[in-house]
Amino acid sequence: MAESQYRRVVLKLSGEAFAEPSGSGIDAGVVARIAEEVADARAELDVEIAVVVGGGNIFRGIAGETRGMDRARADYMGMLATVINALALQDALEAVGQVTRVQTAITMAQVAEPYVPLRAKRHLEKGRVVIFAAGTGNPFFTTDTTAALRAAEMGAEAILKGTHSGVDGIYSADPRLDPDAVKLPEVTFLEVLNRGLKVMDSTAITFCMDNKLPIVVFDVSTPGNIRRVLLGEPIGTIVSAKEAS
Repeated sequence: MAESQYRRVVLKLSGEAFAEPSGSGIDAGVVARIAEEVADARAELDVEIAVVVGGGNIFRGIAGETRGMDRARADYMGMLATVINALALQDALEAVGQVTRVQTAITMAQVAEPYVPLRAKRHLEKGRVVIFAAGTGNPFFTTDTTAALRAAEMGAEAILKGTHSGVDGIYSADPRLDPDAVKLPEVTFLEVLNRGLKVMDSTAITFCMDNKLPIVVFDVSTPGNIRRVLLGEPIGTIVSAKEAS
């Protein structure tokens, strides 16, 4: 049996990865494909998988602020949007036989468990997929920061950052705008910060650097890539403290 390069990971999915072609809403077919890949990887590679989902396909707090909303209130609305996506992914995972738990940073006992780190670890040890929703429970923090925080709390060995725009890693510039952009197979946290590379927000990058949490950036919209990245295939970009050899 093929073996995962990791024992436990946090998969970070943006809300836009779930979106319909219009860029909003939830595309049931996309969610079902991602769920099937996660379930297959968990079973076949014997890897413990937690997921952090964004909510940008439904509502993004910072967008609400630009329209004159109170930023904290807008961020809470964005947190609720992540819960909708988490429940959609849970439903798709359960449909393919993968036992799943949603834990939320904002208590809503009718639809999900509250976030309890020890309980989440126990779920992972029992082969369940755990989806972390509602961000950190605090405004002004992104779901990138949530992924970094939950990965550290869970003792994960890596964050798998799935992109959705057809960009298969980190480039020296936006390859959709600059034809001379070069893909970077490995970069350090300091390079990401100093060069302003668009990976995760600077709070998340700094947290990962301080806690020695590698990030693997890959294109989750390509079928089969979740399995490939777990097997260690060089399909994306690795961000770590180590200089590229």
